[in-house]
Amino acid sequence: MKPVARKRFGQHFLVDRGVIESIVAVVAPKPGENLIEIGPGDAALTAVLLDRVPRLRAIEIDRDLAARLRKRFGDRLDLLEADVLTVDFAQFAGEGPLRLVGNLPYNISTPLLVRLIDYRDQVLDQHFMLQKEVVERIVASPGCAAYGRLGCCCRRTTTPSR
Repeated sequence: MKPVARKRFGQHFLVDRGVIESIVAVVAPKPGENLIEIGPGDAALTAVLLDRVPRLRAIEIDRDLAARLRKRFGDRLDLLEADVLTVDFAQFAGEGPLRLVGNLPYNISTPLLVRLIDYRDQVLDQHFMLQKEVVERIVASPGCAAYGRLGCCCRRTTTPSR
């Protein structure tokens, strides 16, 4: 039985197998990497990632989904049951650069992206599915109606390549 998306967590589960395969192709996970999935939910992305790596770390806030994930994947999934907005990502950095992936709920996208700036020296890359409005705010230029805190923070943390 498929879980019901909970509104309070802003859950929207990935279901399109083509999209999931495309995401995993871009991430291109390799065994031994410090890969962390944020919000594995119904495990659509998790299962495909675990087809390519022997173990995966994930952070899930929903205790019912966490129980299902533990039952389904056992020791192959190192699951932290927590609110990702309170997680200290530095605790994982000793195992190599962090590679983050996830289908982020709209209500935590901006606070999480801003929070992850504090860990930029420990994060190799981030691959997130975001709502169109969040992406528009990230890429907005000064003077554009969508420009604000998120676009400003994201720009400040990147260095153009020369």
